[in-house]
Formats: sequence, structure tokens, C-alpha cells
Amino acid sequence: MRPYYRQFQYVALFTALFSACGCSPSSNDSDQSASVADVTHEAIINADSEPQNWLAHGRTYDEQRFSPLTQITPTNVAELSLEWHLDLGTHRGLEGTPIVVDGIMYLSGAWNNIYAVNAKTGEPLWHYDPKTSRPWVAANACCDAVSRGLAVWEGKVIAATLDGRLLALDAATGELLWSVLTIDRSMPYTITAAPRVIQSADGLGTEGKARVLLGNSGADYGVRGYVSAYDVNTGLLDWRFYTVPSDPSYPQATPELEMAVKTWSGDEWVKTGAGGTVWNAMAFDPNANLLYFGTGNGTPWSRELRSPGGGDNLFLSSIIAVNPDTGEYVWHYQTTPGESWNFSAVESIILTDLVIDGEPRKVLIQAPKNGFFYVLDRLTGELLSAEKYINANWASHIDMDTGRPVEYPFARYKNEGRLVVPGPSGGHSWHPMSYSPLTGLAYIPALSVPGYYNHDGGYSYQPLAQNTGIEEGVANYKAKNPQDVRQKLRFGVRLLAWDPVEQQERWAVDHGDLGAGTLVTAGNLVFQGLANGKFFAYTADTGERLWGYDTKTSMMAAPVTYAIDGEQYIAVLVGRGGGAGLVGGPTGKAWNGVVNENRVLAFKLGGTDTLPEKQLIPKTVNVPVALEALAADKPLVEQGKRVYQQYCYMCHGVDGMSGGVIPDLRFTQADTYDEWQNIVIGGSRANNGMRSFAGVITVEEAMAVRAYVVSRALRAKPKSKR
Repeated sequence: MRPYYRQFQYVALFTALFSACGCSPSSNDSDQSASVADVTHEAIINADSEPQNWLAHGRTYDEQRFSPLTQITPTNVAELSLEWHLDLGTHRGLEGTPIVVDGIMYLSGAWNNIYAVNAKTGEPLWHYDPKTSRPWVAANACCDAVSRGLAVWEGKVIAATLDGRLLALDAATGELLWSVLTIDRSMPYTITAAPRVIQSADGLGTEGKARVLLGNSGADYGVRGYVSAYDVNTGLLDWRFYTVPSDPSYPQATPELEMAVKTWSGDEWVKTGAGGTVWNAMAFDPNANLLYFGTGNGTPWSRELRSPGGGDNLFLSSIIAVNPDTGEYVWHYQTTPGESWNFSAVESIILTDLVIDGEPRKVLIQAPKNGFFYVLDRLTGELLSAEKYINANWASHIDMDTGRPVEYPFARYKNEGRLVVPGPSGGHSWHPMSYSPLTGLAYIPALSVPGYYNHDGGYSYQPLAQNTGIEEGVANYKAKNPQDVRQKLRFGVRLLAWDPVEQQERWAVDHGDLGAGTLVTAGNLVFQGLANGKFFAYTADTGERLWGYDTKTSMMAAPVTYAIDGEQYIAVLVGRGGGAGLVGGPTGKAWNGVVNENRVLAFKLGGTDTLPEKQLIPKTVNVPVALEALAADKPLVEQGKRVYQQYCYMCHGVDGMSGGVIPDLRFTQADTYDEWQNIVIGGSRANNGMRSFAGVITVEEAMAVRAYVVSRALRAKPKSKR
């Protein structure tokens, strides 16, 4: 049995006292400190023998997010209630998965703040602020100041920052052990993914080096994707695998890139870096010694723009298997050849064993953005089956002979708008999927939201801006769809229980708001939160809703479960943000004006804590009288609207209506209008996260945006009663 949190508190106090008096602990004391957060390769492989812990991002290397804990069941889940909560003091998106080891919870929050918390009481133990560059995030992060988690390994907490650093902290004290820069800062890279630590074979059948695996983000802006392996003890780079080729004028570095470069054409992709970032999913098979990761979209989105001569554009939207000791390519499967719709394949990768056609198979399953559920042989990459898990309208089916989607004739939008399901949010995005080996079902936070795609007629590569190449912030719901027929488009959000063997739905729950990540337990329960703040438990076999709780804020992250002193807890991070949270629109309307609290919540049977009531932000229109006439200048307002849709709506919301995370410009303070040019062009609020758009838009365009905001603010002003 591992030591629990009381020993952790003793070690932390002991270390602090000796540090204060200038002394050093003895070697025995150092050994005791090293036992804190003692996550090892053996521990993760044998995680079921200590189900009280949640040792890795997906709990185990296979990323199933399944817990063997059984204390909380359908018969008693109604007694589940809040035991403790911790306010983190930030107000952005929380997407992370906590790690729980021996009664201590480690988590990453907004702006990459890192915390250690007593998992029984919620008492903070230490906090580390890496001072992530807010101007960097404001300029280069598409989707909020978020982190999806961290890793813990042999007494170290491993985390990455949005401005490109990888760092290790002492798990007992929070002191920095090492830090390395993982990106070229001349390019708009960011990191939102949780690092993974694995210990692979050394080629002789014995355990080899432990490495940190890390990808990055930035394809919407224009970067070249890669995944890297770093020594967990020093931070030194061991190897790097690039997911897209380099300039074809020169020889490629590896045989797989020589293969890949033949699937690209033209030179636009060379200027942008091509994309293909590894910004989310990974999994590891220690028996096969294979590391799996997914890759994202291209830059720009449309193949017509980035590779006008066609081609599959390897390795965009692909699942790739490599040797984790060397980074050597083993196999790949491309889910969306010639990807053009932001259909990334970075969504949850889960490993399991299934019986297919009477034969036991070691498989990899994924429900990526494109709307098809894939089952692959994880040793060879062979496609075993693929079926639609939502009503996708861009392709009819997957050809099992070629492994390729059969696209409808009008799926590629070129210079004529198309209405495609799913849209850029995908049929399933980064929100973690889980899988239960007991029910044999995958639990998917599924989406069915159409997207309008059309080329931006004025597109040209802009190094300091998003480079999607499509019209932003506009939609034409009368546009032609890929089948060239009229159909009723439904906006759907569901918790979907999917049978990967039969490739069919077993049950589903329709939601009225966006769904967060999922957790499934051996107690026959599935837990999921919603963007509206509701947190629910369902039976894993039938989908019956048995329990609910109002978190009084918004949820995106997936829950975890752990046990202390024989009691099972369910914990989750809450806080609105991410791409959907920033953009707002219909799902953001209810949260505009509600303070976006960042909290950790922990529940157990018979918990006794309560949450404070929601705090409201005043909605007051503060447009100076002298500026009200701007709203009547229709050409100026229209110009401002176009610029706003291109550069501003991703943070400040559709039609100027915030999602409740970034300030709603309709209710901005009066002095902001006076400082508009200095803020937008001069960058006077860069340290608050508001980037400078100097070199991206002109002063005249910035002031046109001000006129548009004035028009939106006046429309939000309460009508006077007569």
C-alpha cells in the first residue's frame, strides 16, 4: 500500500523547515521525499491493483478512462453530494484531467497554473505559476488560456505551457527542477495537450528510458506539426517526429516524409508550415512497444488553397504508430485524405481487445471529428471497421477495400459555400471519450452541428493571424449541402454509448447544451457534465439518468474518480472557456453576465459542502453620447463587422455577444472607447491577454470595429418605457 496524504504533508513540512534554516535533509529523508507521487511504469501497468489512484491522463496507458472502483453504484448514487470545493482564483476555461496519487491531487488550470491539493479535504498544498506569456497566448492561441492536464512520474510533476515550455516540478514542494523550450518562437506554436510519460522497451525486452511525449498546437495559424520525446529526468530531447514534410526543394529527413511529400502539390503549404499538429490524443501499448498519436488539420483548411494540385496531404488527419524509443515510423491510417473541413484525428485514442468476426483482436478505437467511428488493428494499422456515429453528410461510407471515405460530389466547397455536417467542431472534439471493458461500450460526447464552409476570397497567408482560409464568423444555412439536396439540418448534442464491435448505437441521451468529457466506472455508472453547469450520472448499460448536480458554472473537462480511507470520490474541474465558450452564440447566451468561476469539485456519498450562489456581472451599456452617431454610419459599421468576423469573434463572441469568458464588448467601460486605438493597435492591454493587431489590420479598420461594437451595444441597451 502506498503512503497517503498525511505522509505527503509531513514531507513537505519537513522540507520547508530545513530549507528555511539552511539545512539539507539526510539521504534517508531524501528517499522518503522521493516516495511522494511515486508513479512508475510498473504502477501504471498494474493500475488496477491500486484503483484508489488516477495515475495518468487516461488513468492507464490505454487511455480508457475506466475505473475499477465500485463503491458508488446505481443503488446509492442518489446520495452523492459535494464534499469539498476549491476556488482557483482564475476565470478562464478549465479542460484538464487531474492526477491523483496517494491522496494528493495534481492539476493544471488556466494560464498553466499548477496546483497540489489534499484530495480528501481540498486543502491547497502548493501552487506554481509558470508565468505563461499572456501576449503570446493572446496572439497565438485559438481557443483560450487552457491546459488539458499534466503528468506525474517518480516524484516529478510534468507540465507544458501555452508559450511552448516543458517543465518538471518537485511533486513534494512545487519547486522547478528543469524547464526546456520545445518550439521555435518565430512561429505561432502553442501547447494545450497534456504531456504523457511512458517507459518503453530498450530493444532487448527489458525496460528502457522513461520519456515525456509532447505535441503542440497552432495549425490554424500556420506551423509544422511534430511530436517530441524528452528525457524525463533532464528535459533533453531524444527524438522528434514531424507529421508533414518540409520544403520539397530539399531532401526529406526520413523515408516516411519522402513518401508524404509526394502527396502534396504547389507551394502554399510550404509557406504556412502545412499544419498537422499533435494537439491532443496519445496512447501506448507497452507489450507491442508502440506509441500512437493523432494529427490535426492543414493550413489553410481547404486543400484547394494549400495544395491546389490535389493529393492526400499526408500525414494530416491521421493516426500514426511509432517506436517510442527512436520515433521511427511503423504505420499510419489517414481518416480524411485531402482534409478540408478541420476534421482532425486528435480525438481520444483508446486501446482495447475485442472479438471481431470470431477472432480476438488487439484494437485501437477512435471517434474523430469526421463523424465515423474507426476500429483498427493496433499492431498493423489495418482497418477493421468504420461506421457513422452521427449523421455526417460529407461522405456516404468508408470503402473497406481502400480504407478511404466515399465523398459526396459537392463536399469540397472551393469557391462556393457548402453546408456540411459535422462542422468544424466535429462529431466529437477534444472532450475525452471513455470505454468500459465490462459493457463493451464507448461513451462519446457527440455533436451534430452543421458548419458553413466557403473560401475567403481575399485570403493570403498572414504570419500574425489565423490562416484558415475560410470565411469566418458568417453562415449561410441555405447553402448547397454535399448531396445537393435540401434536408432539415438538426443541431444535436448527445451522450452516445457506442458498440465498437457491432458498430452501432446502444443508447443515447440528448442534451440541450454542449457535453463535457466522460468517465465510466465498474460501478456501472457514466459521469458527464454540460456547458450549462449540470453534472449527471447515468447507468453505463442503459443510459438511465440517476443523479444530477448544479455546479453553478460551466463544464468542459472530464471527471476522475479515486478513493481515500475506503471512500470513493468523483472530482472534476469546472469553468467555461475553450473555443465554444469564447465564441458564445446560443450556448453562451445564458452565461453572458455570470462570473466564470474556476473551481475543483469533489463529491462523495454523504458529502456536506455547498457552493456559493452565482455572481452576476452588471450589464450596462456605456457608449459615450458623442459616439452614438457611429451606429448610423452603415458603411463604416459593415466594414467593422467584416473585420470583427475575421479577427475578433473567436474571443469576443458571435455578433459581439460574449460567451461569458472574455469581456462582452457591448458592455465595455466608456474609457475603453477613448483608448480603442491604443488597445487594439498599440497593445496596451497585452499583459491582460488582449493582443496587439498592429501589422494585421489598419488603424482605420480598428476604428471601424469600434463603430460596429457601438452599434451592437446600442442594440443591447434596454428600451425605455413610455
